[in-house]
Amino acid sequence: MTMSGELPAPPRRELVPAAALFHSLSDTTRLAIVQRLAAGEARVVDLTERLGLAQSTVSAHLACLRDCGLVTGRPQGRQMFYSLTRPELLDLLAAAQTLLAATGSAVALCPNFGADARAEADLKAGTSGVRGE
Repeated sequence: MTMSGELPAPPRRELVPAAALFHSLSDTTRLAIVQRLAAGEARVVDLTERLGLAQSTVSAHLACLRDCGLVTGRPQGRQMFYSLTRPELLDLLAAAQTLLAATGSAVALCPNFGADARAEADLKAGTSGVRGE
């Protein structure tokens, strides 16, 4: 509390980059792409085969990850090889797995962001859970 009895304003501005980072990783397709790229470079065709998704869907998610600075593309001839830009991303995902294990994956039951909430949002949007960016 301040001297006047008012609560200080929350430090929202400095949290915007972190919120954007977590939002960029909030989609299961993007997480699956990141997980695959953790093993090494991959082309869009490799990712579509691995994930069983359309090329346009994978490309849209790669564009999102690239725009966020998490993935980069290396052209080789007519192909593009994608890789993670920062090894710290793997540390973040490992920490998330540790936290999920420690909480018993309680976040999956969250009424706002859990599996049921996501399925309901997908039904309202008329999608099957695959979102392009």
